[in-house]
Amino acid sequence: MELAPPDLIARYEPVIGLEVHCQLATRTKIFCGCPAGFGAPPNTNVCPVCLALPGALPVLSREAVELALKAALALNCTVNPVSRFARKNYFYPDSPKGYQISQYDQPLCEHGHVDIVVDTAPKRIGVTRIHMEDDAGKSQHEGFKDSTRYTYVDLNRSGTPLIEIVSEPDMRSSDEAVAYFAEVKQALQFVGVSTCDMEKGHLRCDANVSVRLRGAEKFGIRAEVKNLNSFRFLKQAIEYEIARQVAIAETGGRMFQETRLFDPDTGETVGMRSKEDAHDYRYFPEPDLVPLCVSEQRLAEIRSQVP
Repeated sequence: MELAPPDLIARYEPVIGLEVHCQLATRTKIFCGCPAGFGAPPNTNVCPVCLALPGALPVLSREAVELALKAALALNCTVNPVSRFARKNYFYPDSPKGYQISQYDQPLCEHGHVDIVVDTAPKRIGVTRIHMEDDAGKSQHEGFKDSTRYTYVDLNRSGTPLIEIVSEPDMRSSDEAVAYFAEVKQALQFVGVSTCDMEKGHLRCDANVSVRLRGAEKFGIRAEVKNLNSFRFLKQAIEYEIARQVAIAETGGRMFQETRLFDPDTGETVGMRSKEDAHDYRYFPEPDLVPLCVSEQRLAEIRSQVP
């Protein structure tokens, strides 16, 4: 589609929030003892738990919790003394359970912030929450002689421990989003939470982008661009989305809440599916895990380990 020119884009204010997914640097997966390393032959680091075989039950990794707490302290969050895991239901070939074990209404930590500087101007970006969850496997759509007919699934990554860091919609440009993402990455690396190796998928983010006329208070309808794994792709995707959404607004078109993918070869985003709301995932408490309780004493011990 034809994008809006710079003079029209200047009439609008972008509203941007990021969801950063970080793989924790644990030796094993979050709910079982399988290795969490990268590069093993497909479907070898698996067991009945991460394959979701009937009767297999999850056991929460203490190491994953400790690293998540370090991330919370590094990003100035308040740790909740009690948090709960929930089932987030969705169906995809690389999700063997048919749901993801995540956290919903009672996350591990909330109300943090990250300070950035763009063009010598300091700004504070709010962190809404950090919650723990397990990763899905990996679908491969190319590289095989019958890739036109079949999708190959590697479940080695299934069950690796993640934290999701959800920002407030406080960013107003692609440069601010890149600066925020860079600060989060540096903080997580500094305290040893993750290697943040983007090429291996240890750190990636989803960008939620909307536009509104300057001076307006109401947010526009957002599009979510999934799985951005470099600063350059993040900047390009956001700038394309801004120009695309302004063009729709200026021509009287209708925006839909949707999930989009970024194509690095064309520099464009393409529609993937309509964007779900929380109720579409049918969250309910995870019946196989007890509430996660963090005592003041344990939190103090973790805080003493954070440089």
